[in-house]
Amino acid sequence: MFDDDDGDAWDWLVVVNDEAAHALWPAANAVPPGWRAVCEPGTKQDCLRYVQTHWTDMRPLSLRAP
Repeated sequence: MFDDDDGDAWDWLVVVNDEAAHALWPAANAVPPGWRAVCEPGTKQDCLRYVQTHWTDMRPLSLRAP
């Protein structure tokens, strides 16, 4: 399901954890513990664009300089 090329058949969310890691998550599934949704459900492509725009520093939050 996650790697399905027909992923736009489902709505997706972008979820973020406490270390600021981003992930795509099917909107129909409960957001896993330790993660929170940061955008409205959308197509897989919309969510990928959100991640590309908002997750510009892939280092864990705890390793970033203050």
